[in-house]
Amino acid sequence: MTTENTGGDVRLTGISKTYGTFTAVHPLDLSVPAGSFFALLGASGCGKTTTLRMIAGLEEPTTGTVEIAGKDVTALPPYKRPANTVFQNYALFPHLDIYENVAFGLRRRRIKSVKKQVEEMLELVELGPMARRKPHQLSGGQQQRVAVARALINHPQVLLLDEPLGALDLKLRRQMQLELKRIQTEVGITFVHVTHDQEEAMTMADTVAVMNAGRVEQLGAPADLYENPNTTFVANFLGTSNLIETEVAEATGDDLLLKAGDAKLRLPAQRCSTAARTGGRILAGVRPEKVSLAHADEEGSLPEGRNRITGRIADASFVGHSTQYVVHSPAAGELSVYEQNIERDARLVPGADVVLHWNPAHTFGLDATQDIEAGTDIEEGS
Repeated sequence: MTTENTGGDVRLTGISKTYGTFTAVHPLDLSVPAGSFFALLGASGCGKTTTLRMIAGLEEPTTGTVEIAGKDVTALPPYKRPANTVFQNYALFPHLDIYENVAFGLRRRRIKSVKKQVEEMLELVELGPMARRKPHQLSGGQQQRVAVARALINHPQVLLLDEPLGALDLKLRRQMQLELKRIQTEVGITFVHVTHDQEEAMTMADTVAVMNAGRVEQLGAPADLYENPNTTFVANFLGTSNLIETEVAEATGDDLLLKAGDAKLRLPAQRCSTAARTGGRILAGVRPEKVSLAHADEEGSLPEGRNRITGRIADASFVGHSTQYVVHSPAAGELSVYEQNIERDARLVPGADVVLHWNPAHTFGLDATQDIEAGTDIEEGS
């Protein structure tokens, strides 16, 4: 199986979709580099699947153009586009065995010699020994790989995946994330993957576009989106964030000095969103795993220069690799802390007075005029 880059880039320009008075996708520009693994991430109804279907030709854009590999395909039907789609339900032919399911696209194009191509594709998805089984004899993950093989054998320049792992259980889904990434790397085709699962998008994709209410809220590499969210929606939707309402007390060199109740926090100016710098109030954010907990008796021995907030533990949940704490703080409300179970302090139990402390460099700043709860009320499976 070739490993050279055979993918095409995808370029959406001013593309939108309306149904009567409802706008499913507001005009957006999006560029997917050739050979990349690109994820459209968002909750149900955010417009991600509609965007994918417009790339596939299954939905006609209200405005804008779709280009694949430099060619305008906006007016072309799906079968004339250099793209294939893998759906959540796989859409395999139950009466055909796996070999014939994969060969279907080639036979439809009247290609007579299919054996070598089908065998190569089944080898790629590691299903060679199961070639003569029927779909109902395979597990969900195996069926999903058959669907991918059937799509790839047509040599599309872009493979579109619409929630392809949604029907799998958690353990199998994690396994298939790695499998899909391996296949994409091996064949070099451009993958555009729609999902509501944050971990799935961050595990597999080179670039993630977080969508909300028909718009791309933020686009970037998974690590950058997680570490440097631009909006409260992205901060809350991608994992968990502690967002603390603060006032700007002082700007000192490269840092902003913030005040939250009796607490003073430092925020690197470069980690403050552009919108946040224009006002006197800022939402200071920090991820729960970046925060450490110390019993109140230990406050005097904490390293200098760390951000600190005092509080009282309201709840503690042991989840194996870590303990997840909920702390009520007079200065910051309810805060979450995830601590690895390495050297647990037996005094850190509900009711204990504690100090939350973290490296100021792990703090990010957001515009305080946003809804602080945006993205928190969306369930992963919605």
